[in-house]
Amino acid sequence: MAIEVRPHGRVGAEILGIDLAEGLDDEAVALVRSVFADHGVVFFRDQTLTEQQHIAFARQIGQININRFFAAHPDFPEIALVVKEPDQKDNIGGGWHTDHSYDAEPALGSILVARELPPEGGATSFASMYAAYDALPDHLRARIDGASAVHSAKHVFGSKPTAYASTQDTRGGRIGNSAAADVLEDVIHPVVITHPLSGKRALYVNPGFTIGIVGLPAEESTALLLELYAHCVNPAFHSVFEWQPGSIALWDNRATWHFAHNDYHGHRREMHRITIEGEALH
Repeated sequence: MAIEVRPHGRVGAEILGIDLAEGLDDEAVALVRSVFADHGVVFFRDQTLTEQQHIAFARQIGQININRFFAAHPDFPEIALVVKEPDQKDNIGGGWHTDHSYDAEPALGSILVARELPPEGGATSFASMYAAYDALPDHLRARIDGASAVHSAKHVFGSKPTAYASTQDTRGGRIGNSAAADVLEDVIHPVVITHPLSGKRALYVNPGFTIGIVGLPAEESTALLLELYAHCVNPAFHSVFEWQPGSIALWDNRATWHFAHNDYHGHRREMHRITIEGEALH
């Protein structure tokens, strides 16, 4: 089967004709990187990957980040478990966010593999921060030109989580290590970045981990962030990915938000996530 790149709605693209279990040659890796940079998310269907092959694919994209807060696979610490049991109310990732923006060098992206899916529901929405930036009204663009924002892990993963943490469900051993979050220094990133791969401009704030705009009074900072978020949740920037057995998503944490739908109560969902190290943003 010839390799084909097929746009996926408003965000992302699907690559057909690649068997990730066989490993990628240099040409295929270059194609994946190019699609990733341009579209923000790369989707694969009908894949059959072992945990070892998942790790091998991730290493072809970059250095693996060992997650500090998620429960790890018992045999493969590189893999973080994203699980919701039938009796659990809250899911992991059930609010718009960008992974690892609380790190000084935010993650390049994550590779999520579907391992066990509910009979229906459990989709993931993605939002393009390229499109959100391009569509900013002039008055908002002027207000954030040259601005920086503070990102924090404490209010989600720390010992005194705020309301957002309820959507992440730190209970039941699925997310832990609050001591590590409590001592993790907050970081500052530009509100608008130049993407290191594509060269495109993208908004880089998110409702999950951004807690303030540098230099603004608290009320003004909160109001500005809420205005940016209201802009970004416009469905014109979104696309929904419906998971199927064998589905894999590689998303760009610098150019997208994502949101795991929590609409499959009473059923089990297990996903395996590997996160790839990134670099400082400018």
